[in-house]
Amino acid sequence: MTRLRIPLGLLFSQSGDYARLSREARDGALAAVAQVNGDPQSGVGFEVFEADPEGRTDRYAPLCGELLRGSVRHVVGCITSWSRKEIIPVLERHDAMLWYAPPYEGFEAHERIVYLGACPNQHVVPLLAYAIPRFGNDAYLVGSNYIWGWEVNRIAREIVGDAGGRTLGERYLPLGDTDVARIVEEIRVLRPAFVVNNLIGPSSYAFLDSYHRLGRADPDFAPARRPVLSCNLVEDELAALQGAGDGVLTVGPYFRGDDPAPASPRSAFMASAASAVLVLAAMARVAGTGEPEAISASFAGRRFATPLGEVAVDPQTHHLDLPVLIGRASGSRFEPVWRSPAPVAPDPYLSRYDPRDAFRRPALRIVP
Repeated sequence: MTRLRIPLGLLFSQSGDYARLSREARDGALAAVAQVNGDPQSGVGFEVFEADPEGRTDRYAPLCGELLRGSVRHVVGCITSWSRKEIIPVLERHDAMLWYAPPYEGFEAHERIVYLGACPNQHVVPLLAYAIPRFGNDAYLVGSNYIWGWEVNRIAREIVGDAGGRTLGERYLPLGDTDVARIVEEIRVLRPAFVVNNLIGPSSYAFLDSYHRLGRADPDFAPARRPVLSCNLVEDELAALQGAGDGVLTVGPYFRGDDPAPASPRSAFMASAASAVLVLAAMARVAGTGEPEAISASFAGRRFATPLGEVAVDPQTHHLDLPVLIGRASGSRFEPVWRSPAPVAPDPYLSRYDPRDAFRRPALRIVP
């Protein structure tokens, strides 16, 4: 079988504040490339070109430009929203497409991006709809001082208000800052019903460790009483926390412990990046070309088998319909406590959000 050759750029940082998340996504993309290239019936062969921005936002656009100056027209990469937004002008200039795997804050849809991670109606809305009836409606919000932290906390603040609650505090740390003592002390004094944690990398690990120690010293801050909620914590990070993440409630389209296959992805970041490569390969076979315009024009009416399950790409917003799983951290895994009965259609602008729907019992089923 003659293979359609597709040059593929990978733009992931192997060092820096979010290196763990980045390595998970890169490993997922490379595993899917090996799967496609190793299948004699795939009809597609990927040639990989990599660039490493080393966690520096100012390096993403120049390195993306270097990838695209050759024959590359598809890039799987970026972790932070800053880096994603940095490369949009480069994508436009080269008529290229970014396949973006992480969950993100929403309120964006671009013809040059396919968003494979969850958007707000697939993460923070169902997570708060689950937590507020169980723990109370007064929140404390903490985040890294950039787009993800600002925007997800803004949405959380509005949802808490819709539920009749109060935001008792809202604090931000620079990326990489681990000085969390003042924040944890303020939480101890204010006693919110729950904490929404939108810190990333070392900042998040320091916070979770400190909050865990507070819970051990004061049972009123144990996870069963005042939990931490997260929309972006993954299994590899839990392993590094060595128990300090136990009890954290998180939301995602995929948990490793929920998938019994030996070769299954380790995390949602890995599964989403693998799905990006598999969807691209499937669309290239359909379109008979790797040209981004032809692939975008062929999304309508198609579904794709991926590690996230069978998914579709909304042709208008380029977002995926995704399953929603809510899990409780235990050791190095998440134990699912709720799941959506069917994939949830993307609503990146929350145009269909209705608090009357969010705060009646979610249309989810209990996992035994």
